[in-house]
Amino acid sequence: MAKLLEVQDLKTQFYTSQGTVLAVDGITYDVEAGETVAIVGESGCGKSVGALSILKLIPDPPGKTVGGKINFMGQDLLKLSDAKIREIRGRDISMIFQEPMTSLNPVLTIGLQLTEAMEFHLGINRKEAETQAVKWLEMVGISEAKRRLRQYPHHLSGGMRQRVMIAMALCCEPKLIIADEPTTALDVTIQAQILELMKDLSKRLGVALIIITHNLGVVARYADRVNVMYAGKIIESGTAHDIYHRPSHPYTLGLLHSVPRLDQPRKERLQPISGQPPDLTHLDNGCAFRSRCSFMVAQCATAYPPLEEVETAHSSACWEKHKLGELAAA
Repeated sequence: MAKLLEVQDLKTQFYTSQGTVLAVDGITYDVEAGETVAIVGESGCGKSVGALSILKLIPDPPGKTVGGKINFMGQDLLKLSDAKIREIRGRDISMIFQEPMTSLNPVLTIGLQLTEAMEFHLGINRKEAETQAVKWLEMVGISEAKRRLRQYPHHLSGGMRQRVMIAMALCCEPKLIIADEPTTALDVTIQAQILELMKDLSKRLGVALIIITHNLGVVARYADRVNVMYAGKIIESGTAHDIYHRPSHPYTLGLLHSVPRLDQPRKERLQPISGQPPDLTHLDNGCAFRSRCSFMVAQCATAYPPLEEVETAHSSACWEKHKLGELAAA
């Protein structure tokens, strides 16, 4: 498959009174047309900042993308003017944010918020846009779609609001959708419905999907490939199968051990990752995970391990990655 998006050595920083926060510190990954890529990690690891950087949505000040390239369909998004990037937002790349109630405008009807994007990007009139809006609402599973156009966000449940957000993301038929924790505020049953809907529409319409999440269950079921982030860097990358069955970084292993599993005894205790994430304003040259890591060696304190292949299409940034690979295979 052709590379739709290529992120190369992306660096985004925030300038605060406590120092410079290295929120995204040289990440590199790609997304192929039609595939689903997950970006996983704890809160504060840089997942969302990396996604917002793609669409140049980092507020300046206090933040700024200071290095790297973001190649999308043959052009570097970081070099585009504000006017050009506005044409791409919503048209070629759409974003679904964490909480739909804060993303939807509370004083505008659902219909107006849906049709506005189509009128701007597709150049169609209001009547045509309303017809399209009804079609998209029906496609995402909202009943009585025509009536919903006249309603406001507070009239809808959390699950229905998130379906509206998906319809808004799809209505201009983009090539790529970035979904930032799209099920955070929803109960488990609705989460599953929303994720199934997104995966189904992605396959049916051929849209590539970046899912940002801390939920490894989401990754196992819906992602083709996975990038695991910690302290602003990608520390492991591979297929969802490899990440689950052959983790090669202690942090990935810790994330997997902290998730409840139905195939384990009910009284089996979860194994949380000890300690706290590092202060991103005071990182040294060593591995940022070493203070929480049971595999630490002397080299971890003096040099950050490069992201290197463990096997084909599976990379890890750990000095002890081969030892972890042997443990996973045992």
